[in-house]
Amino acid sequence: MASGFGSSSYYDRRFRQSPALIRARRPYLFKNAVVGSAVAAFAIGVYAYTISVVGQDEFDDVKVPNVPSQPAKK
Repeated sequence: MASGFGSSSYYDRRFRQSPALIRARRPYLFKNAVVGSAVAAFAIGVYAYTISVVGQDEFDDVKVPNVPSQPAKK
């Protein structure tokens, strides 16, 4: 059995979709576009929320020492 598209009846020699593949995918095209858009919107929303929350932090509670600590001598 050959690997790749060569043995598939859904693609021609130039690796283009056959009419059978287009017909088989047609019922799922709109549903997949809606689900993909919803997943992308959710990911963008989480990213935007995270950036807005982190951007509000002032880091006033972080104590920075005046002099860097010296490593312990052996």
